[in-house]
Amino acid sequence: MKKNRYLYIVLLMILQVSFSQDIFEGYTLFTPQINITGDANTYLMENDYNIVQSWNHSNGPASMPYLIPGNEPGFDKTFLIYPYRVDNPTMQSGGVGGAVQCLTWEGELVWEFILSNDEYQHHHDIEPLPNGNILLIAWEKKTASEGYAMGREEIDNPLNQIWSSAIFEIQPDGNGSAEVVWEWHLWDHLVQDYCPDCPNYAVVSEHPELFNINNGSVGTPSGGPGAANADWIHINAINYHEEWDQIVFSSRFQSEIFVIDHSTTIEEAAGHTGGNHGKGGDFLYRWGNPQNYNRGHNEDQILNDQHSINWIPENSPGTNNFILFNNYQEGAGPWGNSAVLEFIPPVDYEGNYTIEDGEPYGPETYIWSYEEDIFSAMQGGAFRLPNGNTLITDCDSAHILEVTSEGQIVWEYSNTESSNVVIARAQKYALDYFDECTSMGDLNEDQNFNILDIITLVNCILANDCLNQENNCAADMNTDGDYNILDVVLLATCILDDNCNR
Repeated sequence: MKKNRYLYIVLLMILQVSFSQDIFEGYTLFTPQINITGDANTYLMENDYNIVQSWNHSNGPASMPYLIPGNEPGFDKTFLIYPYRVDNPTMQSGGVGGAVQCLTWEGELVWEFILSNDEYQHHHDIEPLPNGNILLIAWEKKTASEGYAMGREEIDNPLNQIWSSAIFEIQPDGNGSAEVVWEWHLWDHLVQDYCPDCPNYAVVSEHPELFNINNGSVGTPSGGPGAANADWIHINAINYHEEWDQIVFSSRFQSEIFVIDHSTTIEEAAGHTGGNHGKGGDFLYRWGNPQNYNRGHNEDQILNDQHSINWIPENSPGTNNFILFNNYQEGAGPWGNSAVLEFIPPVDYEGNYTIEDGEPYGPETYIWSYEEDIFSAMQGGAFRLPNGNTLITDCDSAHILEVTSEGQIVWEYSNTESSNVVIARAQKYALDYFDECTSMGDLNEDQNFNILDIITLVNCILANDCLNQENNCAADMNTDGDYNILDVVLLATCILDDNCNR
């Protein structure tokens, strides 16, 4: 109790110190796209707009690129993971891709995986995992007959198809390609109340863990980058929570986000039991449009054509909250207003979500938004930064902006290569993001986390000497490249919660 009392006193003292949310010190990664087809360049840019590194691609992006750690510390040892559009996709709609490349810092190809065949077509986003594997999303082609057999009431497109959704985890095979090691299929988790003699006939409102096959239309006669399509769900973003081993993804056409359990085997992911939460591949959580499972109405819909769903990471304010880019916060069609929304899901520290009988998943609304002069009819991004700022991408305008929690723009970039250039999403990495630091918070390197570490951190901040400390990376608790009150609060919090070693 005495230790906690001292820590609370320190917290009260440091919280009296004022600080400003300046520009987050880091490198911004993005790929402008001018035409649907043709080449493209990925850029890693400093805050002063100096290009640190660039990669040239013979094919345009499907979504945003990612950097992953190399075998040694430092940005120049990282690898670029680039999802791109293949020359002749087997299925075509907005965000079509087809392949993923892994490139060295110098742009040399390490491995490549293509998913574009008669059954599946990769599109939009990917997600690098901590183990070096990659998650990617794909359309899964089903015939109209297969759809009707599952209880679909109407399929009105000239292809007579319905493109469901699948998620694949691929693992580099060491021979220049990759292999599928895990997969999940929406087709295994459907419900319907239209056809009593078809599978999964049930009361839809009693099964929020399943998706109603009769929600929404299936494709269009024409439109997008190709002609007719059978795009039904249109997943556009995917993100991973390492501690909970969960996946979240966003469906534009259904205006809803979904969470599934990644701890399952392939067999469990196809069923309704197994995994850390005992639900197999069924939804653990969903949010944004409760009328999809008959527990809400039009006025209860919050999301509309949203993108960029992701968990706020543990080193940033709002840890474990969700943040996304809601494309049509207001309006419809080609005109409207977008917004960045942050909301708190009803979840405990172990990743268990709660829902009341007969009620939709909470929350009823979001806790923070940015709605100032941004609008993109397609794509768009939002990521919380360790210093509390949020990096936003207005795709249609090729405009990247960093805003404080109060909504003040502290940094921005606009690409003017062409009048029709777009940027799907951008993200920002701290200057020391890929540096090696194995003792975060243990400033005196005694293998313990206590008030002595807080005192050491406060002293080095007051003396403006943290950079000269031999173990200086341990002082940067939120990895934002700076040393200030935020680091002290994070260190004190993890000591009080006894989770600094986790």
